[in-house]
Amino acid sequence: MLNSKLNPQKIFDEITSLNTKLSEGLGNLMDIGEISSGVTPRELIYTEDKLKLYRYQSANDQQKNKVPLLIVYALVNRPYMTDLQEGRSMVQGLMDAGQDVYLIDWGYADDADRHLNMDDYINGYIERCVEVLRERHKVGKINMLGICQGGTFNLCYSAMHPEKVRNLVTMVTPVDFHTPDNMLSHWVQNVDIDLLVDTEGNISGDMLNATFLNMKPYQLMGQKYLGVVDMLDKPEVLKNFMRMEKWIFDSPDQAAETYRQFIKDFFQSNKLIKGEVEIGHRTVDLKNVRMPVLNVFAEQDHLVPPAASRALEKYVASTDYTELSFPGGHIGIYVSSSAQKTVPPAIGAWLNAR
Repeated sequence: MLNSKLNPQKIFDEITSLNTKLSEGLGNLMDIGEISSGVTPRELIYTEDKLKLYRYQSANDQQKNKVPLLIVYALVNRPYMTDLQEGRSMVQGLMDAGQDVYLIDWGYADDADRHLNMDDYINGYIERCVEVLRERHKVGKINMLGICQGGTFNLCYSAMHPEKVRNLVTMVTPVDFHTPDNMLSHWVQNVDIDLLVDTEGNISGDMLNATFLNMKPYQLMGQKYLGVVDMLDKPEVLKNFMRMEKWIFDSPDQAAETYRQFIKDFFQSNKLIKGEVEIGHRTVDLKNVRMPVLNVFAEQDHLVPPAASRALEKYVASTDYTELSFPGGHIGIYVSSSAQKTVPPAIGAWLNAR
């Protein structure tokens, strides 16, 4: 039986409004055009295999920190999240705060990269990029900022090469991989990683992306697409949504041997905080991290829970350790308007003071 309180005119108006939005939305979708990837001018200064090292260009060279800042992103997804668009660019925010910003773009791994391991990435690629900056700026030490897995890589690098790192910034970086609220860690504990890697070779970026989306299936695969209807008649809002979608599904494959070691040693065995990670012929001891450390984490992060990041303080030997919390999620810490106003300026001020 129909609800007697239903208002036929209201229903008609809502259907008419929906049809109008859908009609306008189709035109707006067709007019979106190319979605840019990164907005800040940059210069390519070093290449090796798939890797590209960029320096971002600023119109105000006078205010730059004399110590260059190297950003190391995760191997998963693409680093243009740090420079998504005007007004939503962590890179630009860091430059406005006086930093001379460099960034490693890992490119897209293919079959030729199957045997690259963590030693190749950390004591190979990262080490050579650090040397490029040391020589280019005539400095003994550089500043480093690592994001998510890139932060874990930087921690390992800083522990093995502390003499080359002046200040270390970690952002949404997992350190203790066995905190009770780490859903990814729980999921992967009983997976036979050797069988997976030996069978598949490089690990599909699409498969990993599907894993991340299934951590919040209703929000990330249902609710947000229902919300698209309300933005179909707003071209700029719709383009911003499509820009994020492009980044989310731009997922490189993972080099097989690096994936094998990272999942087994870090997620499954939690060796980083035990001092048992072996990279090349070196053991990673976080007690060697004595330089100043700024640890930035997101309070609503479902991929890297705050406890997984905040554990860092217990394991490094730095006497200058600072935490910066952001009231948002794993992605919002880079792109939300509130983050842009607070996080890059705080990082820049912290680096400039040291």
